[in-house]
Amino acid sequence: MGNICRSPTAEGAFRSIVDNKNLSQNFDIDSAGTHAYHIGNSPDQRALQAAIDNGVDLSKQRARQVHESDFYYYDYIIAMDSDNLEILKSMCPKESNSKIELMLDYSVEYPGGSVPDPYYEGNFDQVFKMVYSACLAFFKSIEKKTNIN
Repeated sequence: MGNICRSPTAEGAFRSIVDNKNLSQNFDIDSAGTHAYHIGNSPDQRALQAAIDNGVDLSKQRARQVHESDFYYYDYIIAMDSDNLEILKSMCPKESNSKIELMLDYSVEYPGGSVPDPYYEGNFDQVFKMVYSACLAFFKSIEKKTNIN
């Protein structure tokens, strides 16, 4: 929604996977919210801490809102839950070729459904694990399709 919890966690997790494979030159990774609640803010401190505890740095990220140009620029736009998925699909121009999908559709350990929003309920460590698992599977799916290794 506001790009300070789940989405920056996914951005950081995916970036760390790509960086560890020395493939950052092949990817442009970003995150954005569907709402303008926190534009310009850094990720939630609890998300930052959960990421740090797992060896991932989110400190340089700043919240932004999804823009129409994202649907032309990015090959994949990944939503954290079904509400955001529907918002993204409704925003997507008909001419866009972006694939708009749910994060946990890629997860082996946490298949299908929504990544819970930890903003009010906590569980930032569990959310990190869910997102990292899905990002790893997402990376492997791209690796298979493109043979980028």
